[in-house]
Amino acid sequence: MTVQRRIPALLLLLLASCNPRPDTGPVVVSAIGGRPSYPDVNKRPADTTQRLLLDSTAQGLVRFDATGQIEPGLAERWIVIDQGRTYIFRLREAEWSDGGKVTAADVAIILKRAIAPPSRNPLKPFLTAIEDIVSMTDQVIEVRLSRPRPDLLKLFAQPELAVRHENPPGGSGPFRVSATAANSVMLRPAFDPARSPDDEVSEPGPEQNVQLIGENAARALLRFVHKDSDLVVGGSASDWPLVTMTKVAPANIRLDPAAGMFGLAIVKRDGFLASAAGRAAIAEAIDRPALIAAFTPDWGQPVERLLPDKLDSASAPSVSAWATLTPDARLADARQQVATYRLANPGEISLRMALPATPGGNVLWGQIGARLATIGIRPIRVAMNAEADLRLVDEVAPYDSARWYLATACVLCSDDAQTALTAARDAPTMAERATHIAEADAALAADVAFIPIATPLRWSLVSLRLQQWQGNPRAWHPLNRLRNDTN
Repeated sequence: MTVQRRIPALLLLLLASCNPRPDTGPVVVSAIGGRPSYPDVNKRPADTTQRLLLDSTAQGLVRFDATGQIEPGLAERWIVIDQGRTYIFRLREAEWSDGGKVTAADVAIILKRAIAPPSRNPLKPFLTAIEDIVSMTDQVIEVRLSRPRPDLLKLFAQPELAVRHENPPGGSGPFRVSATAANSVMLRPAFDPARSPDDEVSEPGPEQNVQLIGENAARALLRFVHKDSDLVVGGSASDWPLVTMTKVAPANIRLDPAAGMFGLAIVKRDGFLASAAGRAAIAEAIDRPALIAAFTPDWGQPVERLLPDKLDSASAPSVSAWATLTPDARLADARQQVATYRLANPGEISLRMALPATPGGNVLWGQIGARLATIGIRPIRVAMNAEADLRLVDEVAPYDSARWYLATACVLCSDDAQTALTAARDAPTMAERATHIAEADAALAADVAFIPIATPLRWSLVSLRLQQWQGNPRAWHPLNRLRNDTN
């Protein structure tokens, strides 16, 4: 009887701890990044706030839905023909932010500009198969490829390929900017030009608006804890320690099953890092389970190979020789490599490690730096943009190709690996591409060109009013897919 009386009280406590908010007023979103603005792709990659603004006001041909799957954007439907070498998109009726009609010619020009020099679009290296983008009619676009690319839609869904005007700035929706402030914008659902004149169109309620705020992680956390926001997005390992120090209910903390890379790129190949054995010693020294536990056990399993799965490779993922050793054997081998190097090169061995100047960067420095010291290497911490020997890579995969992982890992890699990667890029058939990808994977594993540690840690804080939020491998959460009645 006592237990029965306690259950309702415990449920009330749980609900209270989950930070419930009434579903009234605009959805307030704190994005960890700078102020909301349109990025200049000729200068630097967009941050989370900029990417969300792009995705919300200037969608691409297709978009990601709440689960990270492809859904229509500007294109209402599409077909793939010519053995995967031609994509034909039929555009829906859409308007620019100034009310002008979006035409296929507009879209073709904008997309070609996004992937041509001098654009520094980060997706450009993975779009080299595009030969041309042409408008066939006012509503039909054809994308012609020199080689088949089955994952092209996932690239077109990225905010970096959003279709937008420069003047006035903006695109076709699904939102319009209705008001701006120093670090925020108010987004209002866009007018649907395809509706019938006879349709009864109700004015969007305030709860269908979204206020997008760009701020640092600490401010975003405080805003959420004080119930002044409904969602925090863009969280990574860099700022995760702040979550553990803040009183956020566990039910509000969500982790994405993000696919991608988290590890150390070899950016200098001299001294101790000139040999594959020396690079392997660094990989052997890192205690991955302890590093992950220092953040959260919910992060996932340690990663010891470049590819998460076979993907579009002809072979199963290659494994470096060091990864086949037991933890004790790895540490012993790493110490032996340091001792052997010192016999030929007397003196101190030091390595510069570029890590973010954030709480998460501090944890990484403590974990990795201590392990390097254990094998006899003096670690030196430097800024992310400074000259370094090792540099943190923390990136979510934009699409599911093994070549993305291998090309991202190959900051500096062997001639064999680079040759195989180039051959994979230029392969005329998917079978040949898969063979060259497998060759590149094997070469990179033997070369120890990258030191994998984990998958990317991506977190959000989500209020209970946002019932459509779902974790997904892209770690992407469109602002029009947060509430059940949003467009």
